[in-house]
Amino acid sequence: MEPLPEDSNRNWTEPGVYEVAAGVYRIPLPLPNDALRAVNVYAVTDGTTLALVDSGWALTEARQLLAEALKGIGAELGDVREFLVTHVHRDHYTQAVALRREFGNKISLGQLEEPSLKVTADPDQLPMHAQIELLRHSGADEVIAALGRMFADVPRRTDLDLWEDPDEWLTPGRRQVLPNRELEVVHTPGHTTGHVVFLDDAAGLLFSGDHVLPHITPSIGFQPVPAELPLNDYLDSLRLVRGLPDQRMLPAHGPVADSVHKRIDELLEHHRQRLETMAAQVDAGASTAFETASRLGWTRRGRKLSEMDAFNQMLAVLETGAHLDLLVSQNKLTVQQVDGVRHYRTS
Repeated sequence: MEPLPEDSNRNWTEPGVYEVAAGVYRIPLPLPNDALRAVNVYAVTDGTTLALVDSGWALTEARQLLAEALKGIGAELGDVREFLVTHVHRDHYTQAVALRREFGNKISLGQLEEPSLKVTADPDQLPMHAQIELLRHSGADEVIAALGRMFADVPRRTDLDLWEDPDEWLTPGRRQVLPNRELEVVHTPGHTTGHVVFLDDAAGLLFSGDHVLPHITPSIGFQPVPAELPLNDYLDSLRLVRGLPDQRMLPAHGPVADSVHKRIDELLEHHRQRLETMAAQVDAGASTAFETASRLGWTRRGRKLSEMDAFNQMLAVLETGAHLDLLVSQNKLTVQQVDGVRHYRTS
């Protein structure tokens, strides 16, 4: 598998190894049953030392494709000195753990991901327990029932051992990755509480993880330990990165883009409009996050909530709740909890 130049006309999910910049290669790896279809892992190398930003999902196919891609740049899986992981979701973290057992590679992860990692590794913790509770507060019993049907035949978790601690908990600041290459670790909570991005200002690159994606808006606060106001965290993180010099954006899902600032401006405007729209729906009579989400269009196609599968209904309702709670914190709405369900009203 020989390296190819990055090409915006190529489908970004096509397997291969693509040269993004000097010493930086994008390697898309497959995801199972996932609308995202692939996750980008980035190899950073000086020809001798090798680090990867994110690792992919611990799947046989993903491992094979990663090995083939690394061979194309003269490396092997055992040559990876370190995995720099943007956040603790399985499509970014679990392959690093599997490979560390085999080759002894180092794993580094944002420090504020520790609580969610602990809960995920807990054998007594039911999957999506926190999300189910949030759905109850959202008046979304219908979605909870649909999730039960969707996952009724899914086997019990067999991946508990893939949630081991990293070797290093990352904190913000400059960090040497290769002998002659440093990256800036920037804490960007919102998608998850401990999400980080990696800034290579010398090369004009930002490894943006799931914080800034080119075609979709990242889910907000989808993690085992919920944040109080995840949308507020996310918008603050967007503004933080917007305040840095503009860089070429290397996202975890989607093609490389020339300007991270341009996409951040689009995301900030999107959420401004959604806040305005959701406040208007509450003013028009929607009471719960579920009722509000049911009145909105979702995805670029403007799909109805009822037209989506149960998992994406859950994400939509939880995102709606995050927007409504931010409006409450801004004194634009009030909220009252009745029998465990949060009901919103215009202030």
